[in-house]
Amino acid sequence: MVLTAERSAPRHARHWVMRAVAGAGVGGASNQVIELLAGELVSNAVIHGPADEPVRVAVRVDGGVVRVAVTDRGGGVPRVRHPEPTEPNGRGMALVDALSTAWGSARLADGGTTVWFEVDTDD
Repeated sequence: MVLTAERSAPRHARHWVMRAVAGAGVGGASNQVIELLAGELVSNAVIHGPADEPVRVAVRVDGGVVRVAVTDRGGGVPRVRHPEPTEPNGRGMALVDALSTAWGSARLADGGTTVWFEVDTDD
């Protein structure tokens, strides 16, 4: 899926990812976690990447493992933050770190970044 880096992108991505994994037979809590984490990655791409640029979302289901990758043209590197309880944001990558089986990022030759996570749905 290709979206424009704008405010509505995370919602569209969450719904698309949810339908994609449900279509592959993934349901229940795993589907909800995958939907949440996909929304967090797309939100980060919208907030930290270039405005109005493409954001690509890819989903792969391989047996009991779901992998979601989000690519934008920004050059940032994600990091897990632990903000104070009163801070209004900054928890997205902490959620990804806590709820995914694995995650990572890669800088692309064109200067963009791909951030991905995996969820093992066999747990």
